[in-house]
Amino acid sequence: MAENTGKLAGKTLFITGASRGIGKGIALKAARDGANVVIAAKTDKPHPKLPGTIYTAAKEIEDAGGRCLPCIVDVRNESQIQAAVDAAVERFGGIDILVNNASAISTTGTLSTEMKRYDLMMDINTRGTFLTSKLCLPHLLNAENPHILNISPPLNLKPTWFANHVAYTMAKYGMSMCVLGMAEEFKADGIAVNALWPLTTIKTAAVSMLGGEDLNRMSRTPDIMADAAYAILTSNSREFTGNFCVDEHVLKKCGVTDFEKYAVEPGMPLASDFFLEYTEEERSRIMARSSKL
Repeated sequence: MAENTGKLAGKTLFITGASRGIGKGIALKAARDGANVVIAAKTDKPHPKLPGTIYTAAKEIEDAGGRCLPCIVDVRNESQIQAAVDAAVERFGGIDILVNNASAISTTGTLSTEMKRYDLMMDINTRGTFLTSKLCLPHLLNAENPHILNISPPLNLKPTWFANHVAYTMAKYGMSMCVLGMAEEFKADGIAVNALWPLTTIKTAAVSMLGGEDLNRMSRTPDIMADAAYAILTSNSREFTGNFCVDEHVLKKCGVTDFEKYAVEPGMPLASDFFLEYTEEERSRIMARSSKL
């Protein structure tokens, strides 16, 4: 795991979907610096199929050294987001960083995608990212080194990434288009807006749903995304913005050479993720995975 530097001490992070997975990983990494973390997520009661709640995550964050404000937030609901933003500002004095992590996935083709599932993905991924950014931006404008980080992929317009799951692709690319537009829109204000995506699958509830235990075993832990996010969020917001980052690439630039420590099961072949172009070296150690998942 990449070392903490203390640069996020006293900073306030507003993280959507932080009760589990990548969002919680980023929250815990920041907490080790002594950051304030706002968990904006839906799960306030134990779910029969999903681990953790906003309250169990809050305890982990505080045990790691941070301060935490758990807020019940459905990113489709403007009033809930606004209430959480207001509570964050009242409790911690402002918002320095927004991580748009909340997401919905359904890798179905056009004919088998129900419109309620299409609406869910568009409302959470694209609209939720835009709306949460819009409501946090007035406070980010007052921050010293403000960042928005979207957990979304590089914009890759090859037809292969649309053919099998066009609805999901549009919803995730909507998050990435927010990066493209907002980075330019707020560049003069010094607000960094970047995207981060994993080189391999990450062991999360979504990956379990897509590929079960076999895919989990070929995945990395959320720690690699947390470490890469930390490197981005501690960078100078006026110098690093508008980038579509990949976790391993970010960490290599930081001098990390041991990536086996991030493997769920060391020695297992790794599974590739959606939307990425791989170098020959990467292809040699990462399995291609079916785009029909």
